[in-house]
Amino acid sequence: MKNNFRSGCAIASTLDIIGDKWSLLIVRDILLHHKITFKEFSSSEEQIAPSILSSRLKLLTSYGLITKQKQANNKKENIYLLTEKAIELSSILIDISIWGDKHLRKFNKINDIEGLDLERSSMISIVKKRYYSMIKNIKIVN
Repeated sequence: MKNNFRSGCAIASTLDIIGDKWSLLIVRDILLHHKITFKEFSSSEEQIAPSILSSRLKLLTSYGLITKQKQANNKKENIYLLTEKAIELSSILIDISIWGDKHLRKFNKINDIEGLDLERSSMISIVKKRYYSMIKNIKIVN
């Protein structure tokens, strides 16, 4: 894989992959909202353009954050699932949610986030358990 990183800094390298306007929202949609298809991502409130969505899905796949697969009951439509690498981003998503809820409510109508009153590690644990529970029910074509 070609090295497309700006520098050897871990923060800069991470931002090169997930620091754009859309990548973390795709991970959020899979992890928190259990969206797994292109159509479901397209219906998100932020209204990502199809060409950008396609390019971000390819980027996230190329760095091993998501996988592209087929369901046994619908072999025509691709589904996207998180890898363990991406599931580890749950702590970042929770931290961003907590920070945004605390500091941005006076500027924007922030949606209430279920479980925000819980302790951080409990929130992360619940998010992961719900995701693992969701993917147990998906039958993948091998």
